[in-house]
Amino acid sequence: MSEVVIRRSEFDAVIFDLDGVITKTAAVHEVAWAQLFNGYLRRRADDGGDPFQPFTSADYGRFVDGKPRYDGVQSFLQSRGIDLPWGDPSDPPDADTVCGLGNRKNVEFLRIVEEEGVEPYHTSVQFIADLHRAGIKTALFSSSRNAGPVLEAAGLGDLFSVRIDGEVAAEMGLTGKPDPASLHEATSRLGATPDRTAVVEDAISGVEAGRRGNYALIIGVNRLDQADELAQYADVVVSDLVEVSVEGTNAETSMADLPSALVDNAGLPDELGQSRLAVFLDYDGTLTPIVEHPDMAVLSPEARSVLERLAAVTTVAIVSGRDVVDVMDKVGVPGLYYAGSHGFDIRSPSGEPVGDEEMVRFDAFLSSLDQAEAELRQDLADVPGSNVERKRFAIAVHYRQVPGEYHQRVADAVDRIAPGYPTLRVAGGKMIWELRPDIEWDKGKALEWLLKEMDLDHPGVIPLYIGDDVTDEDAYRVLGDRGVGIVVGREERTSAAEYALEDTDEVRIFLDRLRVLVEGVAE
Repeated sequence: MSEVVIRRSEFDAVIFDLDGVITKTAAVHEVAWAQLFNGYLRRRADDGGDPFQPFTSADYGRFVDGKPRYDGVQSFLQSRGIDLPWGDPSDPPDADTVCGLGNRKNVEFLRIVEEEGVEPYHTSVQFIADLHRAGIKTALFSSSRNAGPVLEAAGLGDLFSVRIDGEVAAEMGLTGKPDPASLHEATSRLGATPDRTAVVEDAISGVEAGRRGNYALIIGVNRLDQADELAQYADVVVSDLVEVSVEGTNAETSMADLPSALVDNAGLPDELGQSRLAVFLDYDGTLTPIVEHPDMAVLSPEARSVLERLAAVTTVAIVSGRDVVDVMDKVGVPGLYYAGSHGFDIRSPSGEPVGDEEMVRFDAFLSSLDQAEAELRQDLADVPGSNVERKRFAIAVHYRQVPGEYHQRVADAVDRIAPGYPTLRVAGGKMIWELRPDIEWDKGKALEWLLKEMDLDHPGVIPLYIGDDVTDEDAYRVLGDRGVGIVVGREERTSAAEYALEDTDEVRIFLDRLRVLVEGVAE
C-alpha cells in the first residue's frame, strides 16, 4: 500500500469530487446511464438503426464519468457516431435531444437514490475530518446537479462549506471538466491557491482538470479499475483514501469517544498555580439548548447567574454566530467581550465596537450583504417555515422549521444567489446556511484576535473554548496544545475538541466548577 501524506506546511486546502470519492454513487450513476443508453440504443436498433451494442463500464469511464450530464450524453453519442440536436435543459425526459436524454438519466438516478439511499465512503469522511483538525480547508467540486440531494441522503449535508456543483457551474457559466474552471472557483472561495491545494478525483476528466489547473497534488482514487488511465494525469493513484494520511492528526476523535470534561475535569489541574484561565463560550447549543426559532433561545436565570459569578473571577468572552447586539441582549451580562457573526463584529466590555483596522475593513461587505438578503427573502418568501435572518456581517437562512421536502429548495436558493456575490461565501451549520464575507475570518481567527486584544496570548494563560457546532471547530484547531477545547453533544461526527459535555445542563455545571477552581486559586 502506497502512503501519501498531506502536511499543513505544504497544503492549505484539498478539493474533492463527490461521486465515487465521498459517496458510493458512481455505481448508481453508471447503472442509470446504462439504463438510459441501452434503452435508447435498443430502440434505435429496432427502428432500423445501427445494430445494438450495449453501453459498457469502459464507455462510462471514458466518455461520461465526471463530466456535466449533457456533455456526457453528447460525448458518448459521438463515440457511436450518433448526432442529436442539443435541445434545451427544459426538454422533457422523453425528448430525443441531448438535454432530453440527460434529463431522462437524471430521473432514473434520483429514483434509485430515493429507493436505495446513499452510502458514504467512511474512510473519505474520516480523512476530511483529519484535514479539518489539521486546519486544512476543504471544498467540493462536482459536475453533478444532484450534489445537494446526494449529500443530504448520505447524512453529509454540512460536510462542505464551499460547494461548486453542476447547479452553481451552470449559474456562473463555468465550463465542465476537464476544464479546471470549477476547481479554480472552489479554490478561490477557500482563499487558497492551486500551488498549495490538492485535488482528489476518481474520474479521468477530473484528474485531467487538476493537471490543467496546475494543482500541487492530484490524487486519483481508483474505483473503476482504471489506474493506468488515472495515472496519465494524477500524481498518485490510490484504491481508497485510507492510504492517505494527514500529518499530526489522530483519527480516533469522534464526539462519541471524547472523554467527559466533567469526569476528567477537562484536563485542568486541581491547582492552577501561576496559570490564568480565559473562558470562551458559544451561545446557541452551548449556553442555551437548540430551539425551533432563534428568538426562543433564552438564557435561563441559573445559567446567567453562573456566568456572572464566573466572570467576576476570570475572563469570559462570548463568541457566537448571532448578531453581536442580539447575543449581548440575550446573555445580558455586562463587562464581557462579545464576538458576533462568527467574530466579524466584536464589542469590548464597555459595549463599544472595537476600532482595530482588522474589524473596520468588514464594512466594505455591507452592500453585497444588503442585496443578497433582499434576493433571498424574495426567493424564499413562499417556502413554509423558512427564516432569513440578517446580521450585520452575515445572512443566516434557517430551515429547522421547513418541511423536509423543501430543504433542497432552500439549498438551491442559496446556491443560485450566492454566485452573484463573489465577495461573499457560503457556510453551513446546524439546519442553517449562511452568507459571510469571503475572507479568512472565522471563530478561530476571532479567538486569536481576542487573545491578543485582551493580552492573554502568552504561556501563562490557559484558554478554554466551549461550543457545539461545526463552526466552533476552527476555534478548537487554533487552541491546539495551548488550550482546552470542549464540544457539547455526542453527534455522529468527529471533532478537534479534546473533551465533551453532554448538554447545556452539563455546561452550566462545568462552568460552576471552573468558578470554584479559580476562586480557590484567588484565595
